[in-house]
Amino acid sequence: MSKCSTNYLLSKYSINQGGIMMVCKQVGKVIVFFLVLTLTLLTFGCSGQEPAKEEEKGPVKIGFFAPVTGPAAADGESVLNAAKLAVEKINEAGGINGREVVLVDYDDGLDTKQAVSIAQKLTTKDGVVAVVSGSYSGTTRASAKIYQDAKIPMISSYAIHPDITRTGDYIFRQSFVGQVQGRAGAKVAVEMLNAKRISILHVDIDFGKTLSQSFKEKAEELGAEIVSIDSFSMGEREFTPVLTKIKQLNPDLIYIPAYAGEGAQIVRQAKDLNMKIQFLGTEGIDSTIQFLGVAEDAAEGVVITTNLNRDSERKEVQDFIKSYNEKYGFKPDMVAASTYDAFMVLFHVMKEKGTDPEAIRQGLTEIKDFPAVTGIIKGYNRLGEVEKSVQVQIVRDGEFHYFAEISDPDIIAAPTE
Repeated sequence: MSKCSTNYLLSKYSINQGGIMMVCKQVGKVIVFFLVLTLTLLTFGCSGQEPAKEEEKGPVKIGFFAPVTGPAAADGESVLNAAKLAVEKINEAGGINGREVVLVDYDDGLDTKQAVSIAQKLTTKDGVVAVVSGSYSGTTRASAKIYQDAKIPMISSYAIHPDITRTGDYIFRQSFVGQVQGRAGAKVAVEMLNAKRISILHVDIDFGKTLSQSFKEKAEELGAEIVSIDSFSMGEREFTPVLTKIKQLNPDLIYIPAYAGEGAQIVRQAKDLNMKIQFLGTEGIDSTIQFLGVAEDAAEGVVITTNLNRDSERKEVQDFIKSYNEKYGFKPDMVAASTYDAFMVLFHVMKEKGTDPEAIRQGLTEIKDFPAVTGIIKGYNRLGEVEKSVQVQIVRDGEFHYFAEISDPDIIAAPTE
């Protein structure tokens, strides 16, 4: 065979060999593809579901802020206790579909700037899927827009200012908006306590201003006369001058939208002045330690509108009171119960809808007849306001007891815009 023939054969063989190798590579790729497909189907089934994201296998983080230090520290301690108890209870029950719940809590010191800073941390660094406010109206209102803009659901446990929920559709309220509680107080004063001449003495912040205004409007509508309106700074301890002035006006009732510390001093100093007059308070003095413990027998007969009926026979109420008392050594107040409920509503929604913030927001709008400690939550309206009855308590023998429950639609209906 000539050299040319040999080169030709080698060349032809090389071409064929390349073709064979190319075919083998293609066949190999097909085999690998089917092996991967088979393993995927065996691992995840044939339903087409995607595997869970890695981050969804970790803990569920819930943000929380409260005034643990500063002028409202007693309430801050109470609500932080409730938040920790709620998280403990849900984790003992298996968490959120097997995932542990972690509380990411901060102290706002009742400072609006601090509340804003906390909101920025919670929404950008801490990886929370929802937030509960255990704070007052000023701090909650100041930070609400940050949660709204971040599209992180936030539930206000007990802050009453109407603008809080008007921030947007990710903001909800667990307790009553100010207008509702003010109207309820007026109904109690005029129709249940038969007051015709009323004095108002309120703390000079959002809480007191909102409640006194709505109370005044409804009381006058019901036929009562408001004979005086006075205010005082938060932390005030001397009320003898204003009480002396009110005593000379001889009203049937004094309405006191105040907090527990000031409320206790008001009723003590009124007793010292021998003022035999009916006091009507609000959830602000719903405190077993700061109000009842300090006011002592001067609190006897005081009536309050609030968010907790201690005498309810419902299991949710009695179990909460017992658990809180056993764990912390004193009975819970309204702010603790409201905070506990805010967490329980969130846990209920997350178990059913998942932990995506948008799913949580949607789930909150669908709540119906939820058996909370603070009453049966009928739902949240289009503005995020809770719909439930107002509880009325009276102090008897040094403890809060049932006086009435207000469920009139015209009283408890929250604003929708």
